[in-house]
Amino acid sequence: MAYTLPPLPYAFDALEPHIDKLTMEIHHDRHHAAYVTNVNKALEEHAALAALPVEKLIADLEKVPEAIRTVVRNNGGGHANHSLFWETLGKGKGGEPAGHLAEAVRSVFGGFDTFKEQFTKAAMGRFGSGWAWLSLDPQGKLLVESTANQDSPIMHGNVPLLGVDVWEHA
Repeated sequence: MAYTLPPLPYAFDALEPHIDKLTMEIHHDRHHAAYVTNVNKALEEHAALAALPVEKLIADLEKVPEAIRTVVRNNGGGHANHSLFWETLGKGKGGEPAGHLAEAVRSVFGGFDTFKEQFTKAAMGRFGSGWAWLSLDPQGKLLVESTANQDSPIMHGNVPLLGVDVWEHA
């Protein structure tokens, strides 16, 4: 099973003026597409690994042969990260959370403003390229974290809920 580039769930210009159409086209059709192509190529001779959902693949990188592990980490991570990223963006999305998530944010961070401060600090503090995340740890507690390059919280046993790409091309 080859991984596929998911369609963008909105028009390329839907996020203007915040993210322009050309940036979205390049980011989705070139960068994300390259991650998909590269992870598929790396797994061509590893059918059992290629059959896994990308999240399961990157959750247990020790099972990936060392000769292709870095390529799978970078490109499988890039594919997983961007697939979530596109789903969290869109017209009418954003703002303060509601329901159980709002309660969890208040409980863990003391409020939405404090969460935003910590999340912004994680994003701005990432030296070089990477991501800032709101994740769930294995005990189900929210945390703000930052990962380098295309690493994903999944690689550390966490579940990403929201990610912000802080690569220079983003």
